[in-house]
Amino acid sequence: MEERIGILWHHIVGRLTDKSFSDAKVEFSSLSHGLAIFFRAMGGDHAIKVQAGGKVKHGAKRTFGQILAGGQLKTETAWVDEEALRLPALLNIYPDERLNRNLYLWLTALCAYNVRKETPWFIRNQTSTLEVIARFPGLKPLYFELVEAEIVRRPRLSLLDRQDAEQERMIRDALRRPGSVSVLPPSQRPPAPVPLWTRPGTATTSRPPSPVSEQDPVTRNQSAQQTDTRRRSAENAELPSEGNPMLLFRPETILSLTEYAKTDHQTSEDDSDSLCQIADDLDTISITRDNKDISKRLRMDLDVAHTESDTTPLDSGKLLPEWNYKTSTLIADQCRTIMTPVHLKENAGSTIPEHLQPVLRKLKNSFSMFYPHRMRLRSQAHGNEIDIDEYIKFHADEHMHEPYVYIDTRKRERDISSLLLADISLSTDAWAGNNKCVIDVIRESMLIFSSSLSDSKDPFSLYGFNSTHRTNVRLYTIKSFDEQFSDTIIRRINSLEPAAYTRMGAAIRHATEILTHRPSRDRLLLLLTDGKPNDIDHYEGRYGIEDTRMSLIEARKHGIHVFCVTIDQEAHEYMPYIFGKNNFTVIRNLADLPARLTLLYHQITQR
Repeated sequence: MEERIGILWHHIVGRLTDKSFSDAKVEFSSLSHGLAIFFRAMGGDHAIKVQAGGKVKHGAKRTFGQILAGGQLKTETAWVDEEALRLPALLNIYPDERLNRNLYLWLTALCAYNVRKETPWFIRNQTSTLEVIARFPGLKPLYFELVEAEIVRRPRLSLLDRQDAEQERMIRDALRRPGSVSVLPPSQRPPAPVPLWTRPGTATTSRPPSPVSEQDPVTRNQSAQQTDTRRRSAENAELPSEGNPMLLFRPETILSLTEYAKTDHQTSEDDSDSLCQIADDLDTISITRDNKDISKRLRMDLDVAHTESDTTPLDSGKLLPEWNYKTSTLIADQCRTIMTPVHLKENAGSTIPEHLQPVLRKLKNSFSMFYPHRMRLRSQAHGNEIDIDEYIKFHADEHMHEPYVYIDTRKRERDISSLLLADISLSTDAWAGNNKCVIDVIRESMLIFSSSLSDSKDPFSLYGFNSTHRTNVRLYTIKSFDEQFSDTIIRRINSLEPAAYTRMGAAIRHATEILTHRPSRDRLLLLLTDGKPNDIDHYEGRYGIEDTRMSLIEARKHGIHVFCVTIDQEAHEYMPYIFGKNNFTVIRNLADLPARLTLLYHQITQR
């Protein structure tokens, strides 16, 4: 009963002090696609992802009613960094839905120019506002309409003390006349949030190396998973050691001495159905690994600072460069790749499963269209037939000196070498639906691809890859170009097991080097993966994306066609930037693979 009364009290007081307008709310999810296009059209970096951010504490003065209700501690803000543009997940601060929608547009435009990280927050937002208005005058009426609506909802000056009131006046002047205020007067507390500006940067802690020897118990658990599109602040923490002694203290020292004690509480789960609400209540989410199973999961993005990149050159092994987008340099000898044989499992099958035979027959029939055939080539200098159309043109045009008036019939030979590079990192052990893991889909894709190409007599090779740090990028030789497709190759495919991480750039560079030694006219690098590049060190987020993108640019300079088949349903958010909009495909079902590969082969071989 007490709990019900508390919930009812919180609900009533919260509604009385809530100044939002639910009838005019606009959600980020309804505008996300258009805002991403708008951000890039305004000059925003194409590598930056546009997504919803999390609420943050503002620390500003609250009314007595808000304090009594225990609410209004956090606010929705916008900010941008090297990884992503984070916009409020929901805007309902203005009574007009149009104003809330326009605020999304303004924040997107502001973040496209908000690049002076070293400039103080107060000055940076004014400068960015002036730049946006000067570059795009059409946004000026939109901005000043938002300013007037914002000043109406801001705290009343008569209710603030002298310092807070002076600070509030300066903020209003800066909103009305951007660039006119150079110093924000000091106060005992931060000012009320300014939704038309970006928030100050957040501090995060460095990310320690994660253990990779054991499989994450959650990945195999088909438990209830909730998904949250917001991005939240996080920090890494260590599990407390067992057997901590009891902390003894005298009561009189409580107010004078504060100590942090690591206490090992058993992992427990809340009965609440909304893990998102629990995450919203935390200012910073501490993360660690305890290798314990759970029944509920929440999938979300976290801001955890990366470790500093180590650029010490390596001195042994197969050494490859790596692209550092921050300095725009290709750093030599940064990665070591190791050719590794596949360890055959005793129970690995040596035949293609029966359930794959319909898909395999369909792909083989499609590939049969590309077998060598005779073609009639028009407008030739020599041939066994007269091209009547070209013959008439030749006699009608006085300026034509070379008589290309023959039709020649030739045998069209296909000349292509293909290398399939499969991601076998630990993330592929996650479920892909239909009681299959991602690694199962990758194995089956390799079986279908290799069996079809073996019948077509086109040379091909198969490799898998994963990594643990830049010093240990492993390439597993499943089938080299010199080997024949056999039962042993099938056993190797069925013996592949997920492990470690995905340093994609180094693997692509090594595969490119293998293909450059092939004498074929056309060369194809086909990548099978389940998501973004990442590794145990700084190689994740934008760093990994930019290095992978640069490795693909290098491959294309060598005349290699690169195509990606991915199972990540969110691939459309980042794959166009890495591979190009026409150089990847997302498959939801293995039955979709034959049509995609057939079209790809047709585009390459029929040029």
